[in-house]
Amino acid sequence: MSKTTKILVVDDEPKIRRIVEQSLRKDAYRVVHACDGLEALQKLETEHPDLLVLDLMMPEMDGFEVCKAMRNRGDNTPVIILTAKDELEDKAFGFNLGVDDYVTKPFSPSELALRVKAVLRRVSGEELAPRLKEGTFDDGRLYINSKTREVRLNGEDVYLTAKEFDLLWVLANNPGVVYSRDQLLDMVWGNEYFGDAGTVTVLIRRIREKIEKDPANPTYLRTVWGIGYKFEAVSI
Repeated sequence: MSKTTKILVVDDEPKIRRIVEQSLRKDAYRVVHACDGLEALQKLETEHPDLLVLDLMMPEMDGFEVCKAMRNRGDNTPVIILTAKDELEDKAFGFNLGVDDYVTKPFSPSELALRVKAVLRRVSGEELAPRLKEGTFDDGRLYINSKTREVRLNGEDVYLTAKEFDLLWVLANNPGVVYSRDQLLDMVWGNEYFGDAGTVTVLIRRIREKIEKDPANPTYLRTVWGIGYKFEAVSI
């Protein structure tokens, strides 16, 4: 896969672009560049990369704005954000936009290479598929289809980011089973993700806001205090 995989590196600093390119070329990836967000959106149309390595803090159009523009036009190319900001809320905001992973500056080129490989495996289905079976959940109120990745609430479409859907389906696929945050982090992001398990807490909150009647008193995504979370099928 790595011999034909194309990666778009977007950063306004030439030095960072060179470091990232040198690291990725060692794994035989084909690398193309963009120096700002607008050029990145153009390169997405012309180059059709398999993955973006995208700097967060850029003039005129930052990484979050690029990711939002991509997702709004239906482009699901995976994105790894390079950032000097390590706050959990910033990461959660990005995940809600559809960011797949983060690498914090200053970063190790070898760490970036590992994260690129892990994200490419996840989006190809190699990471999540062995743990889950395809299927549907439908209790008359909430409908989830793992094959089409559709979610509907009372017949209305619910938009979930890729990570939100994966997290919801891991739990819905095994109703009543309690998972710790670390287990969910491993199952959804992969065992080569080095992030904070608090990311799971933030995404659980966001999913609850989208599917629960009362997010403060959830009926589907239940907290098991001191352990983690479970999905409960609700009788209508």
